[in-house]
Amino acid sequence: MQAVRDFLSSFMLTELLKGMRLTGRYFFARKITLQYPEEKTPMSPRFRGLHALRRYPNGEERCIACKLCEAVCPAMAITIESDVRDDGSRRTTRYDIDLTKCIFCGFCEESCPVDSIVETHIHEYHGEKRGDLYFTKEMLLAVGDRYEADIAKAREADARFR
Repeated sequence: MQAVRDFLSSFMLTELLKGMRLTGRYFFARKITLQYPEEKTPMSPRFRGLHALRRYPNGEERCIACKLCEAVCPAMAITIESDVRDDGSRRTTRYDIDLTKCIFCGFCEESCPVDSIVETHIHEYHGEKRGDLYFTKEMLLAVGDRYEADIAKAREADARFR
């Protein structure tokens, strides 16, 4: 008996009619598509995007080469080399982040004692080749310099939520 029902159901195209009914219901509903570059969806304040290295207001880089971010990175995406300067302070000579490995967990940002490495709210970046997403120290400092006002404002807002 079940086989006869299944045959009649497939012969009468009931699945097709159910699908067409569902399609018709959404066909006349209000559209919610956004025109992306002009219209943007709201972003979570906890969003973690492109990395940046920050500087102090006097222009000196903040990173003290403690290598905590390199040690805590679960994806091993950060590479740091350091050297001691003439004044006895330690600074990085190499600070690289491979964004193809990075999982944007935020551990590097949380472990930094001087608030040097941050993950910005920038999500509009891309790479056409694998090497394009390999950020060096100079590139990270350039991102930090370009968006310092936005980063400082976001850090201030984050401090209010804690």
